[in-house]
Amino acid sequence: MQGTSSSKRVVKNTIILYIRMVITILIALYSTRIVLNALGASDYGIYSLVAGVIAFLSFLNSAMATATQRFLSFHQGKGDVEMQKVVFSNSLLLHIILGLIIVLALEIAGFFLFDGFLNIDPSRLDTAKAIYHFMSVTVFFSIINAPFIGSLNAHENMFYIAIVNIVEAVLKLSIGLLLYLISSDKLMYYGFLMALISFITLSMYAIFCFAKYKECAVRGLPSRIQKPFIKELSSFAGWNLFGAACSISRVQGTAIVLNLFFGSVVNAAYAVGNQVSSQMNFFSSTMLQALNPQLMKSEGAGDREKMIRLSLLASKYGFFLFAFVAIPVIFEMEPILKFWLKDVPEYTVVFCRLLIVTILTNQLTIGLQSAVQAVGKIKGYQITVGSVLLLNLPIGYVLLKMGLPAYSIIIGFIVIEFIACCLRVFFMKMLVSLSVLRFFKEVCLKEVVPTLVAIGASFAVTQMFDFPFRFLLTISVSASLFFVSAYLFGIDNSERNQFKNIISNVINKKKA
Repeated sequence: MQGTSSSKRVVKNTIILYIRMVITILIALYSTRIVLNALGASDYGIYSLVAGVIAFLSFLNSAMATATQRFLSFHQGKGDVEMQKVVFSNSLLLHIILGLIIVLALEIAGFFLFDGFLNIDPSRLDTAKAIYHFMSVTVFFSIINAPFIGSLNAHENMFYIAIVNIVEAVLKLSIGLLLYLISSDKLMYYGFLMALISFITLSMYAIFCFAKYKECAVRGLPSRIQKPFIKELSSFAGWNLFGAACSISRVQGTAIVLNLFFGSVVNAAYAVGNQVSSQMNFFSSTMLQALNPQLMKSEGAGDREKMIRLSLLASKYGFFLFAFVAIPVIFEMEPILKFWLKDVPEYTVVFCRLLIVTILTNQLTIGLQSAVQAVGKIKGYQITVGSVLLLNLPIGYVLLKMGLPAYSIIIGFIVIEFIACCLRVFFMKMLVSLSVLRFFKEVCLKEVVPTLVAIGASFAVTQMFDFPFRFLLTISVSASLFFVSAYLFGIDNSERNQFKNIISNVINKKKA
């Protein structure tokens, strides 16, 4: 009964997060257009440049929020409310201290950035400096957000997270429209209002969590501060940060290596490829966000078998949710890019295809990554896997130095990602005694038939038809056949019964 309830909650949260994703992406795309027109290309470029310098720190917030969620979910599984209070109190203090340190570092760095390092029109330098200060404030509020977001994720309250995200997107759109009414320095107002939104977002999270959850209590906070736990939390977040930094360094470092050999045109192709693949990755990462709390609570409750089962399901369904759209898009990449960009930079098509294959490879073990987090022994894992990912840079440099084409560096991505997948299976075997054969049977073999069906369908449509917007037909046919074959060959009887029960309950509720 508990298992059915958990499954329903995961499905419900996944649907909520998908709705949020669609709404926020549509609003964000329109907001970008509005703000660009209101500010003009020059001022928008200044804002993007200055904000981009600080936005590089966004991965820090994600790593810290994951750490908070892991410990809260773990102790929720144990049913230890007092320890949850300790986790939140120490996490909040740690984030406040970290936020102040980072803001101080950013302000010091600002003296050097604006002293000839950034190429900004002298007449707009004062405004750019003001924007930088506003962005520092935004970073501070975002860092303090992490414990509250971690708490909401631990409680699986994806509905409230979705509400805040949508409100934030609407406020940003409102600011874009408001800029048309402002006659003075629009860029200055834009920077200030964006910082104000980050404060509003923090307030919405904090007020709700303090009112709703017992562990989010200010009263008695000093008595719950424990230096040993702060050290443990910092260590966990630090190693998460190391792993995230390795992934980001691989992406950004590759851009630099490509620039050294081919210049900015290939960088544009690489940037588009990353944008396309990351947007498509939302399909599977959204499901994982809904499933992670259950996975970590299972480990905290001592139900390791359930934790392993959920991690295998996350890997399988993560692959399914990405592959159903990724496979037909790979076949139709060229017409899709021409429809979207009109003028497609050289190498963009092949870069997009190979980067999507890289993420498809990563999805094979996406749930195992969460399982390692749940167990908590992440130091060796992050050092090993993170270091392997960084090998892309020297290997890519050597490949290009040998005179191979630009896309060879992305082929290196795929090979390295496959090695990283093997290492994740190895660490799961070492940490929780996961059978390699079990992983192969429950994940890899289940994905073979749906993948082949989607490839066959995409190939057939692209060979048989040739008309404008054919990609809509390819995606529709391939995705439909993929889901049918996944239902027939990719899931077992117990999973089919759960799907039937969930659909039956939804139908009954509508009739009622």
